Order: sequence, then structure tokens, then C-alpha cells
Amino acid sequence: MKRILAATALALLPFAAIGMDADQSRATGGLGLVVERATGSVLVIDRSEHDAIGRIEGLGDLSHASMSYSPDERFAYIFGRDGGLSKVDMLTQKVVARTIQAGNSIGGAISDDGKLVAVSNYTPGGVKVFDAKTLDLVADVPADGKTIGLADLPGRRFVWTVWDTGHAFMGDFSGETPVITDLGEVGKNPFDAVVTDDAHTYLIGLFGEKGVSAIDLWSDTPKPVKFLKDYGKIEDDMPVYKMPHLQGWAFTEGQFVLPAVGRHELLWVNRETLAEVGRTQVHGQPVFVIAQPASPYVWVNFATPLNGVVQVVDSRTHEVVKTLNPGKAILHMEFAPRGAEVWISSRDDNKIIVYDTRSFEKKAEIAAQSPSGIFFTARAHQPGL
Repeated sequence: MKRILAATALALLPFAAIGMDADQSRATGGLGLVVERATGSVLVIDRSEHDAIGRIEGLGDLSHASMSYSPDERFAYIFGRDGGLSKVDMLTQKVVARTIQAGNSIGGAISDDGKLVAVSNYTPGGVKVFDAKTLDLVADVPADGKTIGLADLPGRRFVWTVWDTGHAFMGDFSGETPVITDLGEVGKNPFDAVVTDDAHTYLIGLFGEKGVSAIDLWSDTPKPVKFLKDYGKIEDDMPVYKMPHLQGWAFTEGQFVLPAVGRHELLWVNRETLAEVGRTQVHGQPVFVIAQPASPYVWVNFATPLNGVVQVVDSRTHEVVKTLNPGKAILHMEFAPRGAEVWISSRDDNKIIVYDTRSFEKKAEIAAQSPSGIFFTARAHQPGL
């Protein structure tokens, strides 16, 4: 009886009495961060309110920044181009830990249990793994060149690729000693890579030769398989103004949707057979190709100088169904988790534009300082992000 009374009394206490401050009472599910690349800051946004609720500064060079979230959505781990790894509290809107772990880094990932944060580096090449709570170094895995395409896999594992050697690697950090496996040669100059939404396949884009490589991560002995061998960057292609980002490759309608390097095209590939099934002529050189959740559509933005346009493509017909002109220098798009809205960053207009994905009507504009990447906390629950 005493235990019941004590539990009842505890339930009636105000938040402050049990150590919960006012700034800790906000739910994180509707929050996100927008990278303000020119000022080394991130804008804290409330997706439900269509508003900015704060700004976090002092994050270094964010000219090519990305981030991952802790499983409880409380913390964001921001990977800066200057080698900085910053841990940000989404509720207090403060940097709670930061380390300069390399001279030049290109991205990172968090383990499925949220205990480890890994960063891939250009200078020096390799992967470093940190304790997610303290940012203390846990493991240092060197590489003979620039390391790209780092992604998380189930079981405290990560996968990555090295530009200079053309090899992919898998690291298992579930035990006391890391186990690093060379998955083999994927091709010449892999420029980026991505894990599919079901963590089944690791896709690697090649710049130094034609083709794309795929690795079956569910296999007991994963090995690279090349496909689209007759397609890729060649001398008479257009100049590549911006390399496409493979974390923006779409997976929809049983297909991979790939941005064609140096071409104004999307490539459609059967997910099971790896055979090309179609091409779509688009406005410019695709950068991000992102699937709208709960729909057959993918949204595409483009490299300079044609980067003021966003196009919507139907994955069933491979046809462009809508062309939008949101603003100047459209750098990124992020969908609400169920696909009702898309948030688009316009760097040169210094704003974020929110569209209804059914009506294509503009719902809101939010001021931001040279915005680029938009990252909602819902990413905390998606493998490969």
C-alpha cells in the first residue's frame, strides 16, 4: 500500500520537482535542424509550427555538413568539413561536446543502438569511431586514401569505401576488438555510396569508370557486383558541376533511381535484377533524388547553373509530373515522415520553403542564413541515415 501511495505522489509532482526543466518538456518528434553553411550554425526548426525556434552556433566549417540523431532524438551529431564532430542537445539548444577529430571529413553515422558514432575522413583517410555519450575515441581505422560512403548497419557495424584504392570495407564494432573486413574492389574512384532502406544492399557510384557497384549485405560472403557497365561519365559528357549525393538515391516501386553523372537524366534500375528499366530526361544534372514517403513520386533538385528548379517524377511512368521554381540555389529537400510536406532550402534566397506535396501549394517560408541540408529527427529511426 505504501508503494502505491508513493508512486501516486510521484506522479502528481510537477516536472521541476523530478529534475525536468521547462526546456526539457518539449517533444522532439517534430523538430529538426537546418545547416547554415556560411555561418557555422544550425537553425532549430519545429515542423509542426512551421517556425524556427532557435539557432546553435560555433560548429565550424559546415560547407559540406551532415548529421545523425540519437535513437531518442535528444542529440544530433554534426559532421563538419573541417573534421569537427559536434554533439548538440536538441532541447537545450547547446553544444554539449565537440572534438576536431581530423583535418578534413566527409560524413558520419551512428550505430543502431546509438552507442557509437563513426566519422569518415579525407585527411587523413580512414574511419574514427567515438563513444556517443562522451565523444571519447573508441577506434581508429586508417585507410590508404579518402574515405567516403560511410553508413551504419545492424549490429554495431559500419560500411565504407575508399576513393584511392577502390575497395569497400565493413567494420564490426560489437566486440572488444574491431573486426575489419575488406569486401573487395568495387571499381575506380568510388565517389559516394548508400545503403538501401532495408539495409540489404550497399550501392557505390563510380567516377573513374563506367558503372555502379552493389554489395549484398545479407550474404554470408558479401562481394561487389557491377551493373550499368555501359553507362557513366565519359569524355564527351557535359562538365560535372556538382557530384550527385548517393544518400539522395531513391528506392521506390521496386526500383533504384539514380542520378546520371554528367547528364540531364535519371536512371531506373530493377531492384532485384539490377537491370536498367528506363531513363527520364530532367531539367539539369540531378543532385538529390529523394522518394516522397507513402507515394509513387520522387523529387529531384539540380546542380548549378540550373539549380533554381525542383521536379517531381512518377516512379510508375518515369515521367515528370510537376516542375517547381522555389527560389535561388535549391540545395536540399526533406520530407515530413509521412510525406505530407516537403521542406526545401534556397541558399541564395536565405529561406526554407514548405510545400504541400498533394496540392503543391506553398505553406510557409522560414528565414535562414544560407541554408543547405535539412534534417528532421525522424531520421533517428531510419537505417543508413
